[in-house]
Amino acid sequence: MKRIPSATLRLAAAGLTVVSISTAVGAGLAQQAPNRTPVEIGVYSGRHYNTDKELYRQFTARTGIKVNVLESKDDAIIERLKSEGRNTPADVLVLVDAARLDIATDQGLFQPTRSAALQRDVPANLRDSQGRWYGLTRRVRAVVVNPKLVNPATIRTYADLANPALKGKLCLRERKSPYNQSLVASQMILRGDATTRNWVRGMVANVKQPFFTSDTPLARAVARGECAVGVVNSYYVARMLSGAGGAEDKRLAQQVKIVYVNPSHVNISGAGVTRHAKNPQAALRLIEFLASPTGGRGYAEANNEYPLKGVGNNPYLKGFGTFRADGVSVEQIGSRSRAATQMMEANGWK
Repeated sequence: MKRIPSATLRLAAAGLTVVSISTAVGAGLAQQAPNRTPVEIGVYSGRHYNTDKELYRQFTARTGIKVNVLESKDDAIIERLKSEGRNTPADVLVLVDAARLDIATDQGLFQPTRSAALQRDVPANLRDSQGRWYGLTRRVRAVVVNPKLVNPATIRTYADLANPALKGKLCLRERKSPYNQSLVASQMILRGDATTRNWVRGMVANVKQPFFTSDTPLARAVARGECAVGVVNSYYVARMLSGAGGAEDKRLAQQVKIVYVNPSHVNISGAGVTRHAKNPQAALRLIEFLASPTGGRGYAEANNEYPLKGVGNNPYLKGFGTFRADGVSVEQIGSRSRAATQMMEANGWK
């Protein structure tokens, strides 16, 4: 019987998903280096999509580098990486949202890296200034509208969500959502604290309680007319339209309209080489592959997100129309996320 490494057993006992991604490498490669131990890297990922695993297999097929993936929620893998310290098997950390990337950065979980490929493929506002992490996909915080209840044309900016005309018609996700924390942080950067504070108060006054715990139930509520307007990442509605959640979700998604306000807040999923990576160069090669126009396109399509540049070929996102990004640095958004959370709490965002 094949012996399972004790580290793997500990991870499984902790309720985390461990996936070994390996692809047979051609005989020619084996003949070139018959005595070389195959390089392996560990990936801790807050993403959990089968198409991600297929990209890791493609990377292995191209490079001969085996990828072992541990998937869980971002907060859980951040805590695990902290507790493991130098003994961690993780070489790459993948997280979603600016706030989580900022937390991991502040806790010293990444190491600075340099890569001409990443400098070329990742726009400056979507990567860390010291090379500790790099954006892999873009996600837009959009307004979802039930056109039977509210004219979508009346929603042109995020500021319109505080219009008293929407009193009792607005649904929001709860304060602890990192997506909303990052949205508020971006508004603080763009509009200043005082204006953002008034905006938060205005939205809270319009909210139809309770606050939601995730974006998909919020989108469903808007479609059913339980509220008229909400704020979601657009990929949630795209996922519903694709039928991935079933026929009823697809039907509901067809009842709403996604509005990209001008300008729109853009967040990311991103990755960096861990501080105690055993194979940092191999880890950097994986990040370069995932951020490249080829690999990155697949990483974005896995979750109906936007690639780092352009729109991609996702038919649902194309159907939502174009958007103009606000251009705010994700690094700067992350640095303001704590202040944003405090502002939200102080002004009634539950």
